[in-house]
Amino acid sequence: MAAGCVLPLLLGLLAKSLSLPVGRQEESACGYQSCHLTKPGVLNVHLVPHTHDDVGWLKTVDQYFYGDRNDIQHAGVQYILDSVVDQLLKNPERRFIYVETAFFYRWWSRQSSSMQETVKQLVNEGRLEFVNGGWCMSDEATTHYSAVIDQMTMGLRFLNETFGPCGRPRVAWHIDPFGHAREHASMFAQMGYDGFFFGRLDYQDRRRRMQAKEQELLWRASDSLTPPMADLFTGILPNGYNPPEGFCWDQSCDDPPIKDDPDLEDYNVDDVVERFLYIANRQAQVYKTNHIIMTMGSDFQYENANLWYKNLDKLIHYVNARQSNGSRVNLLYSTPSCYLQELHRANLSWALKTDDFFPYADAAHDFWTGYFSSRPALKRYERLSNSNLQTCNRLEVLGGRASRSGRFGEGDSRPLNRAMAVAQHHDAVSGTEKQHVADDYARRLADGWRHCQVLVSNSLAALSSSTSERVYCEHLNISVCPLTESSKKFSVNVFNPLARTVTWPVRLPVNGTAYAVSDARGESVDCEVVPVSRATRDVRRNRGFAVNELVFQAGAPPLGFSTYSVSLLQEKRPPVFKRDRAPKSIWNEHLRVTFDPDTGLLSGLDNLDTKQSIKLVQNFYWYNASDGNNSASNQPSGAYIFRPNSSTPFVISKTVKTESIRTSVMQEVRQRFAPWASQVVRLHADSRVLELEWTVGPIPIDDQLGKEVITRLDTDIKSSGIFYTDSNGREVLKRQKDFRPTWDLKQSEPIAGNFYPINSRAYIKDDEDQLTVVTDRSQGGGSIQNGSLEIMLHRRLLYDDVRGVAEPLNETSDIFPDGLVVRGRLLVSLQRPAAAADAHRPLAQETVLQPLVTFMEGDLPPDTRLEFSGLQAALPPAVHLLTLSQWDERLVLLRLEHQFQSWESKVNSRPVTINLQKLFSTLEVLGVSELNLSANQWKEEMTRFDWTPQTGKRPAKKQLEDISSWEITLTPMQIRTFLLRVDLR
Repeated sequence: MAAGCVLPLLLGLLAKSLSLPVGRQEESACGYQSCHLTKPGVLNVHLVPHTHDDVGWLKTVDQYFYGDRNDIQHAGVQYILDSVVDQLLKNPERRFIYVETAFFYRWWSRQSSSMQETVKQLVNEGRLEFVNGGWCMSDEATTHYSAVIDQMTMGLRFLNETFGPCGRPRVAWHIDPFGHAREHASMFAQMGYDGFFFGRLDYQDRRRRMQAKEQELLWRASDSLTPPMADLFTGILPNGYNPPEGFCWDQSCDDPPIKDDPDLEDYNVDDVVERFLYIANRQAQVYKTNHIIMTMGSDFQYENANLWYKNLDKLIHYVNARQSNGSRVNLLYSTPSCYLQELHRANLSWALKTDDFFPYADAAHDFWTGYFSSRPALKRYERLSNSNLQTCNRLEVLGGRASRSGRFGEGDSRPLNRAMAVAQHHDAVSGTEKQHVADDYARRLADGWRHCQVLVSNSLAALSSSTSERVYCEHLNISVCPLTESSKKFSVNVFNPLARTVTWPVRLPVNGTAYAVSDARGESVDCEVVPVSRATRDVRRNRGFAVNELVFQAGAPPLGFSTYSVSLLQEKRPPVFKRDRAPKSIWNEHLRVTFDPDTGLLSGLDNLDTKQSIKLVQNFYWYNASDGNNSASNQPSGAYIFRPNSSTPFVISKTVKTESIRTSVMQEVRQRFAPWASQVVRLHADSRVLELEWTVGPIPIDDQLGKEVITRLDTDIKSSGIFYTDSNGREVLKRQKDFRPTWDLKQSEPIAGNFYPINSRAYIKDDEDQLTVVTDRSQGGGSIQNGSLEIMLHRRLLYDDVRGVAEPLNETSDIFPDGLVVRGRLLVSLQRPAAAADAHRPLAQETVLQPLVTFMEGDLPPDTRLEFSGLQAALPPAVHLLTLSQWDERLVLLRLEHQFQSWESKVNSRPVTINLQKLFSTLEVLGVSELNLSANQWKEEMTRFDWTPQTGKRPAKKQLEDISSWEITLTPMQIRTFLLRVDLR
């Protein structure tokens, strides 16, 4: 059946699911149609009433919504929305914007049907307008693009289904995140936003932009996507997101109200008007048009909205009354989209920006680069939860109805979807919340995964025809799994969420000394038993008692699983492996790793395939954290800010105790730097990457100084002060020491001022060699010396950095009362620069979406299906299956992306064509329609404002891709989003 034949029917089905029209629909009096008229030839001041409601920070999400724990912070979101709606109804001129859908969804679900109709009317008239519209306002440094897309899709879908076209935000609004990523701008552009406003940028950058009137600009957010696909108009707000000084009329503020009774002794209208006119005219001097914006609100304001609106009504009245006496200032209630519309109507050209807004500093010694690494355990758990969620979503599609209601009960992916969405908040995965709030985020993720486990078990049971109970061992990284520790026979199911075949090292805690492993075809698999390391025994704190680990390589087909059978052979036969105290090298057919015999440190890395050889010395160090005393700025390190008290880090140890283990499946060197710092240097058979598994903690604080622990890789690569980092896991940006592309930097913090977010990878290179490090979580890092790359692993601090959290970053727990112990992995690759991306792109995806390993005890039923793939064939290396999730009973949301930039691979930086009808093995695709990136608009109906850069002509509009056939083409860095109507084959 041709796609053209099914498309009209499909559009009708999708319209109901999306709450979108089949054809075009006349605009309601919302959005741009609802804006108040402005006046030509005068200064128009757009007053934007708003509240900024953190989805967790000093209090948990629940505490913020209900107004609980006001002893910590007075804030209750439910009362804000109650009060705002009441006040909007009293004056049709008033406007309000709302951002965080997580809170609005909760409030909305508790309203009566009559109140819901009232709110719909306010939305349809443009009096209540949604901006941004994601489940939360995500962080931009420490979030992965896949999780950001998911949380935006969740929030925008709710608004779409609840309010239709009038619920669709036109403007992205990130007023509080601590620096801004280029990839976020690219995503917002592809989601259909006309513009983007934020509040924070480096103080030096702001100063220059004010002088040049470049606080409003055109951000070209991709070097691979054809303009204007990733072009986004961007505006920098004048006061962060606060009102002008002296004009805050919330119950949390101390500014005097407008007293307009002339008989009063303290009548102040004239004074208020004069002060406001002065501020407005001053602000106009640093912006480009006769329109300026003022944010009239702040954190958790408008709980008593009457205070704000009563004074704003008066301010507008009395300032505008001055026009009869020649004043050229006009005030109006407005929204960011109405302000943006006036800037677009000005038809000017705008400064062009192609880099990002990292790092962010608000003063000379106050660089917000510490949060790139704060709470590393939570950062890892968030990343692992994202992998679990994608697996859950994929299996829900592949298993069909049986996945949601089957042998193991009612499965549900929504709790984990919502927990992951909340975790993207800029005070969540960022690590900048109070400890009890961080604990709450982790609890939500754990609860969500428990719901998903039922769905996963149901789906795997349906796909494998086995009803055996599945066991999930969530502490394999510290060698804890009760089933494998005690069972003589069990099976291991490895599900691969990627669209290509993967091999994955499996390490299972056991107490036996010899095992037999067979694959899905019954063939023997090479395996070895090795002793559990001392570091692992220390870190698990009596949570497991395995003395050995069973190690083997497992493979799984694309979007599928493979099952391995494990049997205990003997209880007492000793493991067969070679142990060395001081190895000189370990190697396989692809890599050789050398060690200094005097220090035990790693000293060199050779790629035997490409005949590359570099010096590579790796060690662990710490920076003493400034306590704020005896320094020019009195600024300590904290959850947000990285402020070392010296530019020279302290080495933990110049020599290490080592032990090496050599087997047929892997070789490893176990290094002990200190009682609180150790590492395993590991090389698996057939692997082209070196694994560094680090364990750090409890960080000692006996000297009453906080420590910020790094690992540093020093090489002989001639990097010339340049290194590269990814942006939210996607495009790679060039970084240069003590340099910013858009202004002349006066560097005041030589370490913190050269740290950048590393979400999934960083590398250094010269003409011959590229050393790439892939991380398993978001971290901060820099290249302080030529040929050097340092990555911050763990932070323990004793002082608050005075940015609001009011708590030092000193993590402890019941299990680790002396300080948190954290474990992680770095994957190191040495390649020629021209081919490096061919290795690190798939490696990074494999690290983000790792296989899910489940266990079943005893023998499997004889009719069990041991291997399965959900695809007819693996996708090409350039194509990544980004999203596969159930949209409703008959529809599936699919995102495919080209994962290479246009310049980085001779082989893979080419367009790729995929046939959607030949994609899945178990799903018959009956119809398809393309959507924008956030799945809340038809792609063909997505129109955005055109903007002209100062450096060239306005880009031509990109033609829509043809989906009249089943074949679709992806160009470098392109993501395409589809709704599919499917049937199980």
